[in-house]
Amino acid sequence: MRRPVARRIQAAVATLALAAATGVVLTSAPAASAATGSATGYATQNGGTTGGAGGQTVRATTGTQIHAALCGRASSSTPIVIEVEGTINHGNTTKVSGSSCNTAAGVIEIKQVSNVTIVGVGNGAVFDQLGIHLREARNIIIQNVTVRNVKKSGSPTSNGGDAIGMEKDVRNVWVDHTTLEASGGESEGYDGLFDMKDNTQYVTLSYSILRNSGRGGLVGSSETELSNGFITYHHNLYENIDSRAPLLRGGIAHIYNNHYVRLNDSGINSRAGARAKVENNYFKNSKDVLGTFYTDAAGYWQVSGNTLDDVTWSSPGSKTNPAGPDMKSTTTVAIPYTYRADAASCVPDVVSRTAGAGKGNRVSDGNCSPQTPTPGPTDPTPGPTDPTPPTGTNLSIGAGSDGSSKAAGTSYGDLRDGSLTTYWSPAGATGSASIKWASATAVSSVHIREAAGATGNVKAWRLLNGDTGAVLTSGNGAGLITFPRTSLRKITFEITSSSGTPRIAEYETYAG
Repeated sequence: MRRPVARRIQAAVATLALAAATGVVLTSAPAASAATGSATGYATQNGGTTGGAGGQTVRATTGTQIHAALCGRASSSTPIVIEVEGTINHGNTTKVSGSSCNTAAGVIEIKQVSNVTIVGVGNGAVFDQLGIHLREARNIIIQNVTVRNVKKSGSPTSNGGDAIGMEKDVRNVWVDHTTLEASGGESEGYDGLFDMKDNTQYVTLSYSILRNSGRGGLVGSSETELSNGFITYHHNLYENIDSRAPLLRGGIAHIYNNHYVRLNDSGINSRAGARAKVENNYFKNSKDVLGTFYTDAAGYWQVSGNTLDDVTWSSPGSKTNPAGPDMKSTTTVAIPYTYRADAASCVPDVVSRTAGAGKGNRVSDGNCSPQTPTPGPTDPTPGPTDPTPPTGTNLSIGAGSDGSSKAAGTSYGDLRDGSLTTYWSPAGATGSASIKWASATAVSSVHIREAAGATGNVKAWRLLNGDTGAVLTSGNGAGLITFPRTSLRKITFEITSSSGTPRIAEYETYAG
């Protein structure tokens, strides 16, 4: 941290009444109080993000009750929705033990668990000087909460100074309509507001406020820690932030429709090979809003539709490579999901009416008009045909593909683009498609996802080692396929019988 935040708002700490009960309370609260809307951006990929949808709903007014809800499940993956109301702080957050959780005092631990939603309800949920920590976690939703003044030094400390921090094998997280704020920079004891490191992937931060901090957030803890990526940031307000809005080390990020106000030192810092698609954002009263800063390890960007309003730029140097004042693309980034970006001109208005906790979880319709979202998903099934989520990273993203004769208008590339709206079909009722890599890759499961309207068309199939022709396994019906872990450069899915025309939207591969 090079200097403290230039301007900061004095923290106005509200004293909220806490429920007298110390146990977790089952609730029959109306749907409007629960999580609303559906995940967007990269959180929709790799099997999707549904949180605790379909599971039991409980109400918590203390951090201890949040931990007790996690620990009271049948297993660490049993879906649960935890509705939070009141102020969560060090005084009411203790460690709770159980076989389905791994918690600690002084921090909200979402550790070694999956299928969890934490949503603020009622008069609001405030995590005061207490961070939310995700570690070895999968399929998590955090919505409509405020996290403020989390410190890594001074007193009290929590979560390494991060408001929300993710590390070590975290997958599929949607953080939505949150307010994350500090009251200074590192010299005042604060660190990042939204940090991801050590193999964290498929994350979306949407409709949130990040303000009054030295550091907005990072992806990757060092120039050599490049295991993170596939992050979407959209419709967020970054206000009075010194740097890291965000800092990207390696990986891919999609950054659109954000409103940046008073980035004091630097903004989007793409470095160490990172690639960012930066579109339709509004930057105001800021410095060095995009580039590679404080390093000679270059990053890259694709830019379009952004508005620069009173933005200043540093001169290029050995460790300073600003993208402006004439911002031009240095790479291209393909986005695998569907989205509608608002025009940059209306971003300040739309973001002011939708971003942050307590805004009714309102979203934009992509036409500059805020809308009230529908209730969130009630079916935790991540794919159209198989209820069992695969584990790990979808290795097909970024791989190659080929196969037998394909039907007109379809493409082998549609098997690995992360989109369920495109698909490959064989030229007839049978055929084969392959995923391939430049070097040997360990694979232990395949997820065949049929396109809408074609569910059940695939009947008998074989899965082949494309290097040797050996049959790995065979069966009937699309969905999740598991087999002994095999190292290969090519894996082939062969359809040997079907009803109707097979349409394969995604051919996902996983190491297990």
